[in-house]
Amino acid sequence: MTKMSRYMSSVSVIVPTWNRADMIKKAVQSAINQTYPPLEILVCDDGSIDNTEKIINSLNDPRVIWVKGSHSGSPAITRNRGILKCKGEWIAFLDSDDEWLPKKLQKQIELAYKLGCKAICSNAYRLLPERGIVGTLLTWNKEIIMLDDLLNCNQVICSSVMIHRSLFEKTNGFPEDTKVIEDYALWLRIAIMSDFAFVNEPLVIYRDDAVNSIRSKVISDELLQRKYIFNDFLNWAKNYRSINKSYHHFIQKVRREYWKTIFNLWIRKIRNFLSMNINN
Repeated sequence: MTKMSRYMSSVSVIVPTWNRADMIKKAVQSAINQTYPPLEILVCDDGSIDNTEKIINSLNDPRVIWVKGSHSGSPAITRNRGILKCKGEWIAFLDSDDEWLPKKLQKQIELAYKLGCKAICSNAYRLLPERGIVGTLLTWNKEIIMLDDLLNCNQVICSSVMIHRSLFEKTNGFPEDTKVIEDYALWLRIAIMSDFAFVNEPLVIYRDDAVNSIRSKVISDELLQRKYIFNDFLNWAKNYRSINKSYHHFIQKVRREYWKTIFNLWIRKIRNFLSMNINN
């Protein structure tokens, strides 16, 4: 057995779900059908009341594991439950309304070994429910995504991500504060420890259906989002005592972006105040 095949045989896939009986089978089958099969696929339920569990059991694959949970409304809590239970050396994430292309894991692990990264992601096809596939999500065309890139914009699609288990021992998983975009916040924590290798081709079919997604409940104001995400990172860095001193310059970069965001929020507030007074 080669070194690469040993790593590939220890990939855990985490699929958070809630009442997705109409889509869950396609998602899980896309993980089952990988050219480099995963060790296990943990379907982490958030208190579904439809027949999602029955559909999962009907797949009759010992690698597919139903992880029951009460309803929280938080994908972070659901994913973290899976992280605690999984056994793989690599952990991959797949939302229950998305699908993987068959060579997704194979191509990502090959690039991770080539570049020496412990985090990997890729581009994705964008699927609109009313129109079908309309292109790709990202215009990013480099093999690496660094912290500086993520501070400008989140270029990491959650259903494309695979991360080495050792990094989760340092990041404490996804932040569970409901004001924070949990995946973006985690990628910032990861990015101070490893760049993201980026496969510059779509390896995921991403269902862009914000109305029926948990994203519809997330704060849409971009400046406020950045404020909460950067503040979450700084609180994590402050409370996590084992962070190596070599990471401190990364933390300073996030701190600068946080205060820049606070400044921009104040400028906007002043402009809105002045505009209201002029109009009155």
